Amino acid sequence: MRTRRFYGRALRLTALSISALTAALALAAPAGAEPEPPAAPAIQPASILPLPPELDPGFYNPPADVVANTAPGGIIAARQVNVANFGLIPLNVDAWQVSFRSNNGRDEAVPAVATLLKPRGTSPAPRKLLSVQIAEDSTAGYCSPSYAVQQFSASALVGQIVAPAEFLFAQAALQKGYAVVIPDHEGPNSAYAAGPLGGRITLDGIRAATGFAPLGVGAGAPVAMYGYSGGSIPTGHAAELHKTYAPELNIVGAAMGGVGADLGAALLMANNQATSGLVLGAVLGLAREYPDFSALLDQKLNPLGQFLRTVKGPLCVQYQSALLPFLNITGMINSPNPLQEPAVQAMLDDTRLGKTNPDMPLFIWHSRWDEILPLPSTNQLVDTYCQDPDAQVTYTRDWASEHVAAEVVGGPAGLMWLFDRLNGVPAQQGCSTQDVPSMLGTPGELQTLGDTLGETLASFFGKPIGA
Repeated sequence: MRTRRFYGRALRLTALSISALTAALALAAPAGAEPEPPAAPAIQPASILPLPPELDPGFYNPPADVVANTAPGGIIAARQVNVANFGLIPLNVDAWQVSFRSNNGRDEAVPAVATLLKPRGTSPAPRKLLSVQIAEDSTAGYCSPSYAVQQFSASALVGQIVAPAEFLFAQAALQKGYAVVIPDHEGPNSAYAAGPLGGRITLDGIRAATGFAPLGVGAGAPVAMYGYSGGSIPTGHAAELHKTYAPELNIVGAAMGGVGADLGAALLMANNQATSGLVLGAVLGLAREYPDFSALLDQKLNPLGQFLRTVKGPLCVQYQSALLPFLNITGMINSPNPLQEPAVQAMLDDTRLGKTNPDMPLFIWHSRWDEILPLPSTNQLVDTYCQDPDAQVTYTRDWASEHVAAEVVGGPAGLMWLFDRLNGVPAQQGCSTQDVPSMLGTPGELQTLGDTLGETLASFFGKPIGA
């Protein structure tokens, strides 16, 4: 009995000593010391046959508690991937996907995914970064850029024709030696056109990229953003949100064209026109991010609208556009004035650009004859920004294009402008607006376009990108 009491006292004294030592060490720690960050997740190897998000929930939709307990931009999982042009021709770069935490427009935690691309060859640290917001314009997971740019993906076959085309703009940056991040900015529910959501995911995708050591970017590296059409929406919102949501990011410029500045104006422009199928897809996508708007559609969408809501839900951009054009979208809502419904007004106000002046230089362009996104809305957006004496906006209206052609002729000019910002060349002070016959006349653009296409063609034969 005495022996047991002795050992019992000894164990209690040892426990007290350990507790005291722990407390002493805690007191000795510097004031405000942060806990050690969690270890980076192991990078999984690439699979031969990629799975679309619908068949890969473990990566695209990690457990809600895991997402909620991760900081915005924090990486939850990472894996290598094989990327390719048009899903077939492999691209000789290092590529990964990261699953990370972001926030929706109500600041609720949501999972997100981005594709990270690193060129071959060496580059001074930290490597510069371009964030490319592809115009996904779709309402299904298998239309997402992260799936579409992978080798052997079926996206192009099921109607995602934009992502493979805009992937070429990402390759222009890789050829210059810059790293690239391509976020799935529509989020886990494919909320097409939900700008505040897309802006947050874009910024958190940049955070994830700068925190992913193998990419070689790192905190404080210069970052630029590019987006056209459906990609201009998250790009514009990210530019406006930067100073309040992610001010630590060193974003040196943003280029956006064919701008979706006002979705209400875009809806009225498309109503009963050939582009109504594409814009109806945006209406359905917005309902996935705005619960009150979704409830309104549940209650007031007529039978044709409810049928199309079901049929168009799983479609990528090509079929969203082609299926049943010339629709009277507003006529499908049983209301004397659908755009004045409180739920519609709240959604349109939240998604409208121009609430604040971005704290970075902007390059904006728009076709004079754009048939999808109205030019007057972009004119008004530029006027709004330029009321601020600190605004830096270079705005060009192209007269020899329509919506699609305007990216072909204006995208390279936007990229050249961004490359100057990444290389430390100051942007023009103040605001400027010009009308041009064609942006192909921008000095150096034809050479940039030719070099990009030539390097991309060479990559078809295995040439390393950025070497």
